Amino acid sequence: MNDRKSPSVYDALFRPQSIAIVGGSENLAKPGGKVLANIVDHHYRGTLWVVNPGGSVKGLPTFASVPDLPGPPELGIIAIPATLVAGALEDLGRKGTRAVVILSAGFGEKDEKGREEEKRLLAIAGNHGMTIIGPNCSGFMTSHYSGKFAGIIPELKPRSIDFISGSGATVDLVMEQAVLRGLAFCNVVNVGNSIQTGVEDLIALYDENYDVEGSPILMLYLESLRKPGLLLRHARSLTQKGCAIVGIKSGVSVSGARAAASHTGAMATDDAAVEALFNKAGIIRVKSKMEMIDVACALQGTGGRLKGNRACVITDAGGPGVMLTDELERQGFVLPILGERTRRRLHGILPSESSVMNPIDCLPSRTASQIREVFEVLAEEERAGIDVIAIQVGNPGMYPNREIYREVARAMKACPIPVIPTLSSVTTCTEPIAEFTGDGNFCFTDEVNLGSALGKVLHRREILEPAGEIDNYDPARIGNALKGCTGVLPAGIVKEVLEGAGFVFPPQAEAVSLEEMKEACGRMGYPLAMKVLGPLHKSDLGGVKLGITDAAAAERAWHDLTGIKDARGALIQPMVEGTEVILGASRAGDLGHLIMFGLGGIYTEVLRDVTFALAPLAGEECRGMVKGIRSYPILEGVRGQRQLSVERLADHLERLGRLVSDFPVIGEIDINPLKGSGSELCVVDARIVLHAATRP
Repeated sequence: MNDRKSPSVYDALFRPQSIAIVGGSENLAKPGGKVLANIVDHHYRGTLWVVNPGGSVKGLPTFASVPDLPGPPELGIIAIPATLVAGALEDLGRKGTRAVVILSAGFGEKDEKGREEEKRLLAIAGNHGMTIIGPNCSGFMTSHYSGKFAGIIPELKPRSIDFISGSGATVDLVMEQAVLRGLAFCNVVNVGNSIQTGVEDLIALYDENYDVEGSPILMLYLESLRKPGLLLRHARSLTQKGCAIVGIKSGVSVSGARAAASHTGAMATDDAAVEALFNKAGIIRVKSKMEMIDVACALQGTGGRLKGNRACVITDAGGPGVMLTDELERQGFVLPILGERTRRRLHGILPSESSVMNPIDCLPSRTASQIREVFEVLAEEERAGIDVIAIQVGNPGMYPNREIYREVARAMKACPIPVIPTLSSVTTCTEPIAEFTGDGNFCFTDEVNLGSALGKVLHRREILEPAGEIDNYDPARIGNALKGCTGVLPAGIVKEVLEGAGFVFPPQAEAVSLEEMKEACGRMGYPLAMKVLGPLHKSDLGGVKLGITDAAAAERAWHDLTGIKDARGALIQPMVEGTEVILGASRAGDLGHLIMFGLGGIYTEVLRDVTFALAPLAGEECRGMVKGIRSYPILEGVRGQRQLSVERLADHLERLGRLVSDFPVIGEIDINPLKGSGSELCVVDARIVLHAATRP
């Protein structure tokens, strides 16, 4: 019997000392019978009670109703018809139960009546301070108990892989494939309808209780993002604690783009926000169940990180070895030529026709002793020069693969360089591969997938923190400029705000009459640019005139611009030469602001060659954004054009990230274009839109 007076929610869910199964039975065709059998068969060591009015079940302490229980169970598992769930939940709440897993279906996933019943369950849980998982979930498994009724129930091992999912089917399908590949699991949770506790809430609970003995790999499957800020905060924390997270977010598409007053807002789709969130949190994003398993294998084999990008390939077949090499190089790995002493020793082990440069082709005649000696040579000679060894093993039929696999398994455990295997012959070597994985080893079945997964680990994001201070950044000036403003800011206020953040503008003047325009043009000199004041999307309306060379051209431009609907004058600037880029920011709910960078001017939305990151930004993040666009070579200078300074562009992105973080009243910003060459960059055009219902 549990004598803890008040277990934490984490203890009640992950390591309860007492469980009551409401609806437990001996009928394995029902969820209550199946979950009870799984808990018993997998050796739960705590107190287990069954609530079933029909009498004794499996010889366990059985009670007709929850009020009859001799004490409060730390965890309740409900597996009864939907119409009876609320009553059982109320009884458990009165009893003092901290957490409840509701397996029962027939709620919000079914109809409106079910959604109303979910509200009732929420109210009951709120009244009693209970945490609910579900309803309509397949269960909750930890190394303490297997509280799941459907699908695969693997042996759960501490410090293996944890999995938190918004889909029960996804849990089962991933585990089916993962176990076949040799991966093991510890805590596996499906949140079902998640009426109270979603994936993000469990991540927070998981993080708050994570320690050095926690699982080193966490899988996530999300169908919705109700609390993205919560996920970001706790995923970042887990990553910093050493937990490698690999995740899928389904249900994102370009249809998530919303109506916006800026180029940045128009391109800040749901998918862009998810990508930025995962990058900021250090989550490795994947798009399929198999890719998730691949990356988990690569993480397990490398300990979560690679020291560098130097790879060595061992193969027994030329074609697969070439494909693996190609994929590794696509992912940014290099295959260095092995040292002269290494090559000489390998030549003494392998046939003379073998290649030992890297890749190492052991030929179809390879033997177990040769494979063992190859690993020994690499461990002794290349320990400092190779970061990962990828070995591909087929079944040429010239030597028993079972013995080869044993040497690979030995190397995976003993070699100082991480060893990642592809065992391709899944039909002719079914039993030896099953023995290999059954002994606690993992494997890939396709060498290209191995290379791709290693690339994900190689490029896994670090958790970076923004700088404390930025030179020439004046928050007081910015705040004074924004005071009392709403909506779309006039050009003068935009200039004041951005100059306060450290951006540079060319000389400019606003003219609201023909006389003001003539005076400004005469003062600045030609050539000039003239832009309509008032309308937002100037280029779309013909509201930008460039290369104005004299007074007559200036007057013609003036009349054209002021003839545009809602025009209230023109902005006049000297022509600025150089390459154009766009910097922008768009508010993304409680995530904060998405910062965008790309090639600027009229091609921004046509090419859509942009990168996104969440503010505030560290310098390394900013440099990564600049170098991440496809057209980056243009910024380096082509056909005689001067390059743009990566450091200066990164500095501007960092300033923009700080600006919107310090002043969240800003809804959208476009700096389009930021133009110049080298480190001399000017804001040629910009717009800022404040949230309609807020004030700075």
